[in-house]
Amino acid sequence: MKNKSIVAGKLYIVPTPVGNLEDMTMRAIRVLKEVDLILAEDTRTSGILLKHFEIKTPMQSHHKFNEHQTCERIVERLEGGETIALISDAGTPGISDPGFMLSRACREHDIDVECLPGATAFVPALVSSGLPCDRFVFEGFLPMKKGRATRLAELAAEPRTVVIYESPLRLARTLRQLEETFGGDRPAAVCREISKLHETIKKGTLSELAEFYGVNQAKGEIVIVIEGCPRPAKSESKQRYKDKEEL
Repeated sequence: MKNKSIVAGKLYIVPTPVGNLEDMTMRAIRVLKEVDLILAEDTRTSGILLKHFEIKTPMQSHHKFNEHQTCERIVERLEGGETIALISDAGTPGISDPGFMLSRACREHDIDVECLPGATAFVPALVSSGLPCDRFVFEGFLPMKKGRATRLAELAAEPRTVVIYESPLRLARTLRQLEETFGGDRPAAVCREISKLHETIKKGTLSELAEFYGVNQAKGEIVIVIEGCPRPAKSESKQRYKDKEEL
């Protein structure tokens, strides 16, 4: 018999650990045990997690390559009263992982969606970086080619702290581009393998980080945190406004 807290016809978005399995919450384990179906980004990866916590709920693959085809059928099952949980390989679904499309489809069909709080890589990276975290911009992965230079230029002028995801293979190239666009003296941090055994957070200017990772190959999941663009001093701002008025 299902726990009364599990509501029929509802989608549960369940975060999973980004590294350390002890970051899995008791509530997440309970929900995954009690729903009718678990949608997993990679059933092989998630199978290891479920086995560890003795979760025997049936799984079905749901990832960026098939979500266009599977959303309609999943919505039908939810409308039929089933309870379904969505997980990704690590972290919170929808944060640079599949999840948005299904959540939007549920909204369009008036199906309840509940997202459990839990692990995501960028929050501990941001807080541990030592850079301002009261206001920030989460960019996720930058465009690969088209629009990349334009987006970098926009972010360079952003006054809030900027958070970016990157792959280890592209890290050195991205840091060089950030150095060129943001300026080499901009404070930043490269955070890798958050919550895992070899977690490291390297801090410095963009020039220092670009130089270091230009000769040191990084491994694992990468989060780049960059201090926002400094605001002009008040006297400088007033002078600019005065100059504009005189024009």
